[in-house]
Amino acid sequence: MPHHEDNNFSAPAEVHDFAALLFDMDGTIIESTPAIIKYWQGVGRDIGVDGDVILETSHGRRSIDVLSILCPEKANWEYVCAAEGRVPKEHADLATEVPGSRALLASLESHAAPWAIVTSGTKPLVTGWLDVMKLSHPKHLVSAEDVAKGKPDPACYRLGAKRLGLEEVDGGEVMVLEDAPAGVRAGKAAGYRVLAVATSHTTEQLREAGADWIVRDLESVTLERWDGKTRKVSIRIADGLVA
Repeated sequence: MPHHEDNNFSAPAEVHDFAALLFDMDGTIIESTPAIIKYWQGVGRDIGVDGDVILETSHGRRSIDVLSILCPEKANWEYVCAAEGRVPKEHADLATEVPGSRALLASLESHAAPWAIVTSGTKPLVTGWLDVMKLSHPKHLVSAEDVAKGKPDPACYRLGAKRLGLEEVDGGEVMVLEDAPAGVRAGKAAGYRVLAVATSHTTEQLREAGADWIVRDLESVTLERWDGKTRKVSIRIADGLVA
């Protein structure tokens, strides 16, 4: 978790209307860094590479993309899905929810507002964490297996909008919620507006990646209203980073 003593999170509240919200998973909805460290250390032992070296560049990237460089023979979905699927089962006690995420997801679900998860993790990893932590499941999920290229390529976020029936919507009407610079860049490259939570990276890194808003966590993001006629959700953003 970055230190924020020098950051001023006191920007006045804003309310914006969106057609849908697209969430990253790790670092945005949950914080599972200790479990991911265990995962990469285990993979490192399996492939003969120091897990700490892998961790220097792996955050926000798909396992298959990391392995394609370090150990191409393991860069297949059978290996990756099996390895990631074990993480929530073996390390359930090493993950916590990002503050505010449970309430925000529950409010979107209760209003039937459009949202999806767009993640660099595999389906077994994501659904495993949602089950273990008893968090709302999205009706639509874009996982690592669904795209040819991972973040910062924008294809994953464009696919998320498409699965919500919003491929033709103006990009400014889609909100991406991210924690990693690669994900912020993916959302911006897709043409969407990006809110970054400063849970895993510095505010400078998130600002350089192009985030439209930066907040400490999802307690700053709340659902104000869902309009069933216009199909728009009003989102309040409070205590953002003052530039």
